[in-house]
Amino acid sequence: MSEGKTMPRWLRRVGIEVLGWLLVVLGLLALVLPGPGLITLAAGLIVLSWRYTWARRLLVPVKKRAILLARKGVETWPRIISSICGASILFVFGLLWGLRPPMPEWWPLDDAWWLPGGWNTSITLMASGVIALALIAYSYRQFRPKCVARHT
Repeated sequence: MSEGKTMPRWLRRVGIEVLGWLLVVLGLLALVLPGPGLITLAAGLIVLSWRYTWARRLLVPVKKRAILLARKGVETWPRIISSICGASILFVFGLLWGLRPPMPEWWPLDDAWWLPGGWNTSITLMASGVIALALIAYSYRQFRPKCVARHT
């Protein structure tokens, strides 16, 4: 193989480390800030599992729980509809956050403290809504036929 076609091993190793830990830190931040925290955290663990056994071990129960919740989430139509409504509300709320709706009269603080964060926060909320809708669609396609077959 020629040198121009392959990536040096150390560069791949460093890239995995940086990307994995960056995703873990962003995921932890997104747990307390608006954004897809659990998904980002899991993505970081997936990347780190390419190099570390401890990360692979952490992913096993997370994956089992995620699959169980995804399957349960599409077992009934009320669950599916409420999930879609929740994800849609999250998206709309993010859009309103970016547009900065009128200040309510009951707000006791300065106007600058009403929905701080602007479009950065808005985009993470809208992205969370889109990701949630995509995951609902995936779960429906993946698990719904099995749920229907089990209940008939």
